[in-house]
Amino acid sequence: MTPGPDTSLVTLFCPSPNIGPRRGGRKPDLLLLHYTGMESADGALAWLTAPESGVSCHYLIDERGRITQMVSEEMRAWHAGKSHWAGEDDINSCSIGIEIHNPGHEQGYPDFPELQMKAVEKLCGDILARNGIPPERVLAHSDVAPARKCDPGEKFDWPRLAKAGIGLWVEPDPVGTDDGLGPGGEGDEVRGLQEALKTFGYGLDPSGIYDAATENVVRAFQRHWRPERVDGRADRSVMVTLEQLIAAMQSG
Repeated sequence: MTPGPDTSLVTLFCPSPNIGPRRGGRKPDLLLLHYTGMESADGALAWLTAPESGVSCHYLIDERGRITQMVSEEMRAWHAGKSHWAGEDDINSCSIGIEIHNPGHEQGYPDFPELQMKAVEKLCGDILARNGIPPERVLAHSDVAPARKCDPGEKFDWPRLAKAGIGLWVEPDPVGTDDGLGPGGEGDEVRGLQEALKTFGYGLDPSGIYDAATENVVRAFQRHWRPERVDGRADRSVMVTLEQLIAAMQSG
């Protein structure tokens, strides 16, 4: 028997064949937000439900706020790809994925419409309430795959979700004029930054060298938690904001 939607918020249930069981009987404890990066929501839905695509997601939210479910929450959808967070490499087995329609950075990257954000807020709140997902495990695709992905990006309204009790957020420390740490840097300060990013959850090995992997992770951090300037450099604003987020995570 074909399962039905997990929530009454769903407008359409359109099953995807690209699914499997969650490995080890995992229960979802992470919510991962994406953008589609495609011209239309209909095109994204067609791709996410096509056997040849090899990809899927639990939910899709179009620009008018309509919610389509493609994979039951109890099942493993194929949305995260090669990814890592807080010691885990199989993000698909521990997560619920939401694709939010937006053409993305390569196609103009428009703002996320109000109707769409209202739907995102409602669906995220519903998923968290039913699954008990903690705030620090509401993440961007770019957080778990910083070398490959930049979605949902710096225009996504994470503060709005946080006001609704969705996700971890602190007011970013103001951006200043300091250059901070950047590519080519070496030493204890760089290692300290890397250790802090790893403590927070990012897949980064502390080497003391500000390499491409570190730059990618810092850029991902900025897109989510300090979006005013996304340049891959760890200035004072990044360092202070990261420190405050770790404190908030550990106190929670």
